[in-house]
Amino acid sequence: MFSTAVTDHWLAGLAPADLPAAPGTYRVVVDADLPASRRFSVLDPTGTGGVVRATPQVAAALRLVDGGTVGSAALTAALASAGIALNGADHVFHLPVAALDALRASAPDPDVRVLTAADADAFAAFAAAAPEDDLDEAYVELDHWLVVGAFVASADGPRLVSAASTYPWAGTTLADTGVLTLPGHRGRGLGRRTVLALAAHALRRGHEPLYRCQLDNAASVGLARAAGFVPFATWDVVHPDDD
Repeated sequence: MFSTAVTDHWLAGLAPADLPAAPGTYRVVVDADLPASRRFSVLDPTGTGGVVRATPQVAAALRLVDGGTVGSAALTAALASAGIALNGADHVFHLPVAALDALRASAPDPDVRVLTAADADAFAAFAAAAPEDDLDEAYVELDHWLVVGAFVASADGPRLVSAASTYPWAGTTLADTGVLTLPGHRGRGLGRRTVLALAAHALRRGHEPLYRCQLDNAASVGLARAAGFVPFATWDVVHPDDD
């Protein structure tokens, strides 16, 4: 269902057959080269067992053995005993291969275009009109690797009301996506069209879209599904303040 770019990145050296069959059971990978921000992570692919990755120091604190397995209850208890806090899992969505092929063959959306530095005033007005919490969570920035936006007519001329941006993820050909539509323009399909336009442009640049959001963000989950993204996994990492 998913491209090798997706499975190669998230499984990183493991084959699907290396994962435990039962959800809630994890294969342990100990890796001394993990960055500090990802010195511990938990990947829960949809419908199967997952992967726990840890540095040797963290693995020792949790009594995890490279190549072994651990259940979710035992892992939760070990984390609590070691005083290691997690950041809170994200949904990880990707487009299936068939959807990627359809996007590559699709005509550009005439109402969504790439944004550049020349759109700074329009983007500033857009950001000023967005709820602060939504703006922070979406993380849509004009100076990202690729940015697109949808405009609507207004008395003052075309107004930017939906924007999405992306940047290459962790040195891969995956591109992490953020999207935000102004409250007064939601429910009209603009977010879906903006995300798909961004995905199409990213594919033309040799990158495949990645869509992440918090588990309790029902609106973002709904948008991902409406745009054809399919849940690949949930993913959690050590809390940034856990030093």
